[in-house]
Amino acid sequence: MMRNFVISLLVLLLCAAVAPAQQLPAPAADAGRLAPLSVLSILPAQGEPGTTVTLNGTGFTPATTVMLGSRELPAQVVGGRIMTFELPELPPGAYALFLKRDDGATTRPFNFVLQAQKPTVSSLIPDTVTSCATGREREVLVNGANFRTGTRVLLDGAVITTRFISPVMLAFTVPTLPAGVHQVQVKNPTDATSTVLALFIDAKPEIANVSVGREFVNYYELIVSGRNFHQNSVLVVDGKRLATGKQLVGEREQLVYGGCNQITYLRFPYDPTPKEITLQVVNQNGEESALFTISAP
Repeated sequence: MMRNFVISLLVLLLCAAVAPAQQLPAPAADAGRLAPLSVLSILPAQGEPGTTVTLNGTGFTPATTVMLGSRELPAQVVGGRIMTFELPELPPGAYALFLKRDDGATTRPFNFVLQAQKPTVSSLIPDTVTSCATGREREVLVNGANFRTGTRVLLDGAVITTRFISPVMLAFTVPTLPAGVHQVQVKNPTDATSTVLALFIDAKPEIANVSVGREFVNYYELIVSGRNFHQNSVLVVDGKRLATGKQLVGEREQLVYGGCNQITYLRFPYDPTPKEITLQVVNQNGEESALFTISAP
């Protein structure tokens, strides 16, 4: 009987030792508790609309949202510690940035600077303008992005009259400029400025065609067609220079200016036999056309 009593006592002691090990609800509850919501880094710390911002921190959930000022922004969470979002279209300035979780937890606010959206330029149409072009021939379209009402074109660093067409297109009229390459930029009202495009002013004369015009008793017209002819351009005829409205000494030949695209040479031939005549236009800036040869009296 003593033996049975000892066995029962041992069984009771073993049960008492095992019972505490079965009561383990507390660790399971701790495992479901969310980590504190915090932001450890913001990259970049400032940016313009459209920029992707990356946040590194703790306690992020799929339902965590980004607050920029009073604007709630959608965000993407990666692995619970990384969150990304895109900066919206808002006026430039400093905004309070903080996170808000669905359980009511929030982070402290951070100062985030939203920069002015920088305009971009991609092309000029046309990118070459002849020096004596007029009217609509001198209008240039600027293609790009992020243009606003009040955006202006800078020509060689100076603001010029600009026509706003759309957020992706502007127009301006090219003023009188020296021949060569000039710089075109776009500047938004916030002072954000684009990169530079090149505008070329072409002042080189070019002879496209020479034809026989009206014929008179002792002379006829040679009509020289092309571009970049000026009032003070010189026509070189077989090595002899002839200026507008002036006759060669001892001769009757004359040059009549008809505009940027035409000059007329009044030629007095010695005889009606056709011969090779070489013509060239030279402007006051020294630029010369290619030689043009025609068979005429």
